Amino acid sequence: MRPANSSTASWLAAAVFAAVMTISGGPVAAQSAPDGENGRYSMTPIPEGVLRLDTRTGTMSTCTKNGTGWACYTVPDERAAFDAEIGRLQAEVEKLKGQLAAGPTVSGEVDEALPKSDPLKKAKPKVAEGDRTIEIPLPSDQDVDRVMSFLEKAWRRLIDMANRVQKDVSGKI
Repeated sequence: MRPANSSTASWLAAAVFAAVMTISGGPVAAQSAPDGENGRYSMTPIPEGVLRLDTRTGTMSTCTKNGTGWACYTVPDERAAFDAEIGRLQAEVEKLKGQLAAGPTVSGEVDEALPKSDPLKKAKPKVAEGDRTIEIPLPSDQDVDRVMSFLEKAWRRLIDMANRVQKDVSGKI
């Protein structure tokens, strides 16, 4: 009798492997056996083969049967990657703390800091030294052009409205 497909064959192989482990006294359940009973590995059947847990190190592997026999591959451990990244960041923080404690290190030559200016901030009125008069800054050419453009549009609209009113009045009389 032949299995229908490869997943059935691998399930059957896992079942046979589990049966052999049960008969030989090895653990089959996902429970870790005490070290005194030589229970280093805990096996659990999965559809692809067997999931193996190393009870001493905590690493997990998937074991599958291929053409040459059984092969186990370690399952990537996300916790190990997180721990490695945390270690790298802690080392970087310590390095930066050491640089900060050593004092400021400036590369290049700096004469003086550049003044900070806000282009949207209004200029403060200037006070003359002797007579306490206030000087008001004049609008820029751009400001004058904007005002002129607005006034031209308003004037055109007023003239257009007057023409419409005159046409309406002359047409009704």
